[in-house]
Amino acid sequence: MRTGSPLTPPWRLPILVRVTSSPTPAAPPGRLFEPIDLRGLVVPNRIVLTAMVTRLSGEDGVVNAPIVERYARFAAGGAGLIVVEATAVHEARSGPLLRLGDDRFVPGHRALVDRVRDAGPSKVALQIIHFLKIARSGWRQTVDMLGAAELRGIVDAYAAAAARTRAAGYDAVELHMAHAYTLSSFLSRLNRRHDAYGGRSLEGRMRLATEVVLAVRRAVGDDYPVGVRFDGEECVKGGYGLAESTQIGLRMAQLGVDYLSISAGGKFEDAVPKPGEPLYPYTGYSGDRTMPAAQYPDGANVYLAAGIRSFLRAHGHATPVVAAGKVPTPALAERILRAGEADMIGLARALLADPDWPRKARRGHDDRIVRCVYGNVCKALDENFRQVRCVLWPKDAPHAPTAHPEDVDPPTWPTDGDLRAELRPGGQVALAWERAIDPFGVYGYQVFRRVNDGPFAHLTSMTARRHVDAFALAGNRYAYHVRAYDFAGLRSAPSRAVEVAVPEDYALGDGVDLGIGPVGGADGDRV
Repeated sequence: MRTGSPLTPPWRLPILVRVTSSPTPAAPPGRLFEPIDLRGLVVPNRIVLTAMVTRLSGEDGVVNAPIVERYARFAAGGAGLIVVEATAVHEARSGPLLRLGDDRFVPGHRALVDRVRDAGPSKVALQIIHFLKIARSGWRQTVDMLGAAELRGIVDAYAAAAARTRAAGYDAVELHMAHAYTLSSFLSRLNRRHDAYGGRSLEGRMRLATEVVLAVRRAVGDDYPVGVRFDGEECVKGGYGLAESTQIGLRMAQLGVDYLSISAGGKFEDAVPKPGEPLYPYTGYSGDRTMPAAQYPDGANVYLAAGIRSFLRAHGHATPVVAAGKVPTPALAERILRAGEADMIGLARALLADPDWPRKARRGHDDRIVRCVYGNVCKALDENFRQVRCVLWPKDAPHAPTAHPEDVDPPTWPTDGDLRAELRPGGQVALAWERAIDPFGVYGYQVFRRVNDGPFAHLTSMTARRHVDAFALAGNRYAYHVRAYDFAGLRSAPSRAVEVAVPEDYALGDGVDLGIGPVGGADGDRV
């Protein structure tokens, strides 16, 4: 049993460096932990940390210590491929965004790569991006405003940044052609140019992207992996969908791109304007589709990767395809791979919540994963140019916490969890419970709910000790229990269960009977 308490909070412990002589646990059966070869680069498993802006850099665009530590923390968790956040190929400033438009940025990136390699087995790629100008007035530059010299400059900037990426020691480079940015805007059906780069044909819309891929390949050589991330669907009125994204994927495969990472949406066209602020392309419906929130189904965008992969295979191309978009569990990731819907699984918010997701999954400890609640607080921080972190982390933690090495026992309840429920007018159920006990600290709580006689299912996770369930309907029974978890992901026993029966007259009031029938019996304490 554990005794005493740690001298240092778990999230202040140093990120452990991998000891190469330690045995690697045997991979569980299935596809998720099979290696995959990308032009000679052997990625140890099929888990990809897709590029995710941290807002940890300064206005100077230089890699700094917090960024290095953030990616070292990801590497310690065991993702197969880490794609470092979008890095500008040009010198234009855009708030706290990394840059690689000049050789002076290379040493910082080299330090990041070295630290990641020390921290874990991950391979590491850099995503490079070109973006157009935007202003606080609401004005934004569009692709039809660019002249021939500017287009040549974009191609040259990508090629030069890709060469610097290789010089910095990255294992691969990823070209950002998704969302609201320059190359994606050329690919878009909303491209309003009328020349050879214009929107009258898919060939015209693809011309700049094609030129960039060819120039990058010349710059990095034939033995260096090049990936592309693009939208499988624009998710705006008049935008393209699978009928065209399959063709985009085909062109990229024919050009010899080594993997395709499929996203969705994230466009300026439906962004919600905020007075005095530049447009943020993830505030409309298309932005929801880029980062599907809790109200969207798990695997919301997987069909896009599946459609593109199927098309490629039917046309003789084996280019690996990365599926992303709210894949919360190893079980779902494995099902996607086994079904042939993707070759790799892209995770961003899930790994922000728990960078150890891959390591826990490899060891068969799925139940110890700290599950993302998809509340998109991280997205809101990015929108407001604030440092991106997870709402589930301890309040003063700069990165995801690490477990204390002596943390081997789960939290316990002082009594039975003392779970209490109050039915509020309008169908809200307010829950509260006692504080759990753990010598090394309680990280958070999972709330589980059962509807009528169905199974208990995970409802949400949080660091607080109260929750309001706003989805209780009249004429039904709702049972709840709570489990505490610590920094190692160890779960307590369930608290006592409490059940709430919502009367039929909660729906319309005045004693109106819905005709549903009695709500039935109860397990646990009845409210």
